[in-house]
Amino acid sequence: MGFIERLERNIARLEKKIEKEQMRIEHLHEKCESKKITKANFNIRKMQIEGKIHAMNSRIRVLQGGMTKEKKHQEEKAKEKQEKKEEKEGKKK
Repeated sequence: MGFIERLERNIARLEKKIEKEQMRIEHLHEKCESKKITKANFNIRKMQIEGKIHAMNSRIRVLQGGMTKEKKHQEEKAKEKQEKKEEKEGKKK
């Protein structure tokens, strides 16, 4: 179970980073509204941050896919083990 737990921790960590990046966009918007930065500068920085967010979202999807594959693999392993056990019991009788 260690592998799945590691994947879950990585997903949680990336979700926290995404929240922080969204907060950065909000702060930039506030600066733009108070005329501390120009609209063009705001748009450039916003695009950069949104690119990071998009990359993190895609990474999360990849990690979630890895989790489902690992869970499926573990289920198959358990099923094979159960079948072998039943086969042994059948031979003993």
